Amino acid sequence: MYQRLSRTVLLVASISAIPTFASAQAVADPAQVQSGAYTIESGHTQVGFSLLHFGFTYYDGMFSNVSGTLDLNARVPAQSKLSVTIPIASVQTTSDKLTAELKGEQWFDAAKFPTATFISTEVKSIGKADAVVKGNLTLHGVTKSEILKVHFIGAGTNPMDKKYTAGFEATGTIRRSDFGVKTYVPYVGDEVKLRIAGAFEKQE
Repeated sequence: MYQRLSRTVLLVASISAIPTFASAQAVADPAQVQSGAYTIESGHTQVGFSLLHFGFTYYDGMFSNVSGTLDLNARVPAQSKLSVTIPIASVQTTSDKLTAELKGEQWFDAAKFPTATFISTEVKSIGKADAVVKGNLTLHGVTKSEILKVHFIGAGTNPMDKKYTAGFEATGTIRRSDFGVKTYVPYVGDEVKLRIAGAFEKQE
């Protein structure tokens, strides 16, 4: 009887320790998002890229361990500011050989240019949940003005770490040759499509 009661107590304790995911209701209305200072939650932020490979297929890769800040003004989005830093050595593809090559001198040269950065210069709302963010992208030692189309996904308290989190998706297109990354152009595409999943945690 005592052992059965003990097992029941342990089971109840275990269940109560499980995060209540049903209560994690992300708000999809941008008007309800909390303004303030945010930092990138690197574990759930990914920078994906895709380019044409010899005209046969689109080949994808990804950067991770992204860091940065977002000063979000939900009421006046134009006053928001974004700063992102991407470690080049975090690049990954489905080919170990290609991943190693991309870090080398012929491509990104991660040893000489260890990071890429994007710093916003203008934010313009184009709809209830969308904006165009213009900023300076520095890659491979070259800085150019680029544009990202940003879509708000949702915001709310993360049931795991209890931190208020806002999520966005951004897309854009750049030409790698503009940044001096010209290996195999035009056989391997010059136009690079970006797709970014950005998670930001509000600072207290």
